[in-house]
Amino acid sequence: MTTTAERERVPNDVLTSVRKSMNLSQDEFAQGLRGAGEELGEPNDASKRLVQRWESGMTRTCRPLYARALKQFTGRAPESLGFAIPMTRVHSDGAGGHDMEAGEVGTTSAVTSPEPETQGEYAGIWLSRYEFYSSSRDETFDCKHHVVIVQHGNRLTAQSLPGASTNPDSPLSLDLTVDRNIITGTWTEQTALDGYYHGARYHGAVQLLIEPTGRRMAGKWVGFGKDFDVNSGPWELRLLDRSTGRASVERYSASPE
Repeated sequence: MTTTAERERVPNDVLTSVRKSMNLSQDEFAQGLRGAGEELGEPNDASKRLVQRWESGMTRTCRPLYARALKQFTGRAPESLGFAIPMTRVHSDGAGGHDMEAGEVGTTSAVTSPEPETQGEYAGIWLSRYEFYSSSRDETFDCKHHVVIVQHGNRLTAQSLPGASTNPDSPLSLDLTVDRNIITGTWTEQTALDGYYHGARYHGAVQLLIEPTGRRMAGKWVGFGKDFDVNSGPWELRLLDRSTGRASVERYSASPE
């Protein structure tokens, strides 16, 4: 029988998509974390079971030891890997003083609303393409990434594959929600340190319409420019492969044509 806690558990699809984009099994990911710990001089006991607990949402936070290993291994802070950020709660100790207690962001006793019904399955490898205008260069650029999408109910998490973009070293992430044929969410892109934008991190919102075939999504993005203006442009995703297995990830871990 499924317990209430299991029904309300939210899988960490961000971590899953990042792992898949690295083309690693859960066991290999754990091995990488152990190696990162050795490099940092902080050995850890990361295991396949631990990664499973993280990805299933059974464990929503990670100990500082693992947080540092995750950062070393993936190049991302735990909060950008879908983990809840620990915070400190202050409460009266009943004797005129106060105690501090660690908690989790997002922890609540409220009843979780059921997820909207999803009209399709969108997990797979997709070609992401968007356009943006550069005022400093007075030119419009066409940017493409191969991304792997992980789906849980009406939630989609997308992560670009390493080396699979027309902008080298510019990882792209999307966090999306499906409502019938409408997809709404946010995007984040980290530009290359040695590129034109010198490692700047850009983010914004996106809304897409899903075609009846379920193989293409098209719409618009919005985001802030350097002059505090709001920019916009077209964005589309086209399905390339329903599989997110190792062979498919290896096939698309290359710059889109």
